[in-house]
Amino acid sequence: MKLKTLLLAACFAAGITAAQAAEGELSIGTEGAYPPWSMADAAGNVTGFDADVGNLLCAKLEMKCQFVVQAFDGLIPALKAKRFDIIISGMSITEDRKKEINFSIGYAELANMFVVPKTSTLVGITDLDGLITALDGKKVGVQAGTTHAHYLEKKVPNADLKTYDTLDQMQIDIASGRIDAAFADRSALDDFLNKPEGKDFQLVDVNVPSSSDPTLGEGIGVGIAQENTELKARIDTALCELVSDGSIGKASQTWFKTDISRPCK
Repeated sequence: MKLKTLLLAACFAAGITAAQAAEGELSIGTEGAYPPWSMADAAGNVTGFDADVGNLLCAKLEMKCQFVVQAFDGLIPALKAKRFDIIISGMSITEDRKKEINFSIGYAELANMFVVPKTSTLVGITDLDGLITALDGKKVGVQAGTTHAHYLEKKVPNADLKTYDTLDQMQIDIASGRIDAAFADRSALDDFLNKPEGKDFQLVDVNVPSSSDPTLGEGIGVGIAQENTELKARIDTALCELVSDGSIGKASQTWFKTDISRPCK
């Protein structure tokens, strides 16, 4: 018993959690309600791009994956409370988030866009400055705690910003006309447009690249507790290999029909 206690203490000193040391298991926090990134069924089974990345990472690290579904804006607090070991949930790397947790290298990059009714006055705008001006006073939906919310708070402070816990809630409101536009990554908006309720909506022809403003982050990364430096090093190495060998690109082709993997830097 004493030997096991000493072994676990040594693992904590090296930045490895008790769950990993005891079972060779990596618990992964993910939202589970943001298709095609992360979808959880009634039984708690998680699928989507995030699940594929998590499974690829666990295989590379020779560990078993366990997914824990958590609302997006509660992921960082839950990681800090040690409810799981890492976050894989389409989470952008930002300076504000880096004050609370550590991140892996960025392994994916996404496009950010607005969806509006086909009858909207925003249709036909093709430049970002013009779009930002036109959003003034509009009711715009975003998911709570996301880089999209922070971006609009900074760039369009006079917009009537509506925040939602889940993408589904935001889709319901735009489909019912309660908001004028919704801002999210392109993949999430495509999911809405491909549904019957999305038939009267379209994307505004303006891509807001993540590189256009620091609030949109430095790519998508794995969230890791700040003290887990050894785990971060192992994850960085594994992600670099998974990007280089095309595994993450192949997974993104499955879910997004395009390669959103980001080369190692």
